[in-house]
Amino acid sequence: MISFKKIVLTALCAASAIATRAQMPGTLSLLGDNHVFYRLQVKQRFLLLPVEERQENARLCIIKNNEIVKEFNCKLAVDKTDYTVPLDLNDYQGSDILIDITFPGNRRTTGSMKDFVVWKELKTSDSFDATNREKYRPVYHHTPQWGWMNDPNGLFYKDGVWHLYFQYNPYGSQWENMTWGHSTSKDLVHWVHQGNAISPDALGTIFSGSAIVDKNNTSGLGKGTVVAMYTSAGKSQTQSLAYSTDDGKTFTKYANNPVITAEVPDFRDPHMFWNEDIHAWNLILAAGQEMNIYSSKDLKNWTFESAFGLGYGNHDGVWECPDLMKLPVNGTGKEKWLLICNINPGGPFGGSATQYFVGSFDGHKFTCESKPDVTKWMDYGKDHYATVTFDNAPDNRRVAIAWMSNWQYANQVPTMQYRSANSVPRDLGLFTDAGETYVSVVPSKELLALRGDKTNRLSAACELVVDIKSQSKPTVITLSNARDEQVVMTYNPKDCTFSMDRTQSGNTGFSDMFKAKTIAPTHGTIRQLRIFIDKCSIEAFDAAGKMAMTNLVFPTEPYGRLTVNGAAKTTLYELK
Repeated sequence: MISFKKIVLTALCAASAIATRAQMPGTLSLLGDNHVFYRLQVKQRFLLLPVEERQENARLCIIKNNEIVKEFNCKLAVDKTDYTVPLDLNDYQGSDILIDITFPGNRRTTGSMKDFVVWKELKTSDSFDATNREKYRPVYHHTPQWGWMNDPNGLFYKDGVWHLYFQYNPYGSQWENMTWGHSTSKDLVHWVHQGNAISPDALGTIFSGSAIVDKNNTSGLGKGTVVAMYTSAGKSQTQSLAYSTDDGKTFTKYANNPVITAEVPDFRDPHMFWNEDIHAWNLILAAGQEMNIYSSKDLKNWTFESAFGLGYGNHDGVWECPDLMKLPVNGTGKEKWLLICNINPGGPFGGSATQYFVGSFDGHKFTCESKPDVTKWMDYGKDHYATVTFDNAPDNRRVAIAWMSNWQYANQVPTMQYRSANSVPRDLGLFTDAGETYVSVVPSKELLALRGDKTNRLSAACELVVDIKSQSKPTVITLSNARDEQVVMTYNPKDCTFSMDRTQSGNTGFSDMFKAKTIAPTHGTIRQLRIFIDKCSIEAFDAAGKMAMTNLVFPTEPYGRLTVNGAAKTTLYELK
């Protein structure tokens, strides 16, 4: 009979062995001042990589059977660990892999590699804990579970599911390793993380693009196939295809990539759409400070049609992330074409922003109806960029989502487990004012389902509805907390403006460019404001759609006080 004491001793020895393996699951070989091999027999799902954000990127190459099977950059911890990220080893189970790691510095600047914190805290695991550890993570806005996110990509709707792909760094919470992450939703507000959809390859990392539902099998890839086009960002930027026959869960890259090339350095962000007017596909993509337009019958072979942009609108930065669509003009019975053009820098209050043009499009050439020197902004906050719409949305809706940040400080905002959220979804339309046609932006109807009970208390996640009772004097709305941090919003009917002042909003010290007061034209009177408050953002809308403003805020404690000066009625809803 085995004694209890022996069982305990055996268990303790086993636990000790497990702990030792957890501390150093592989074998380290130092090869010089900045080069190591790390050999690992893969027995668990993940290798947890310690990250230190102040370091420069190390280059990691995963080698199996003497072949490189994966390459990426990661800011491996030298002095301390800020957080960990998971390297998925599922494809290598039961195998020996060699990780070739090159650090950017040498021992003169970083000390000896054998003393780096990464080797002490590197672990393997069958799970990765993505439990939220950030006080600023939004309640009802889409965010990645971990890592960096910027532009929304490949938005489409199919069989009751909204698909949101996004520019993603799985190996750190700052921009790097561009990959398409993937989330899905059945209601446009609650999102489920689906992992990585399209990963870097020999042509480059995976920059922004679009996805469509090929209902009639024009591509020959199958009826209902989801076809994505993205920018392959290698030595040059070219456009590539991938397709999915399982409703966007997994993608196969087209064998004859790239499908579009050009002699343009900033040549990216292709947006495809079916144009019923010409019974063919159109595509618009950014080419420097112009938008190139193409046509195709099969999504594989594209013909250049024209370029738009020379001399029109704002040119203070690079043009990016275009979209092109036909929309009804409210109250006229007419339709016009809207061309969305995101620009960085050059926004009305610095950094990145979304401008647009309205006009006509015959499938070959876009003609802007405004004078060249007219610039129109879709949102007058500092944190609304890379705006694009969903393909195949029901009821012919044009539902848009933006990246809710600004390139001036996106890498520095005070979160670490993840960085960046998307805006709430917005439905787009057109309206006229003083002889010009403008975009109308209203919160998508799905947001109404978030409303809980009416409340008298301002909370970290709520919707504030303000009914303006008088147009004779300004209405001033102030959100504040016990630390005298505040955001002040002012509707001035005399000047036809709405402003938001976040200069005293809380934590602003991470960037000299964060403090701001943003001002928007209202194109007439505002009867009702809808203001969406989440833990790190405020989005204000004229309920009629004539004004939108999106700004980040980082209060050190939630705003708990609401003050309204002026003739107005307020209603607060908890949002869940």
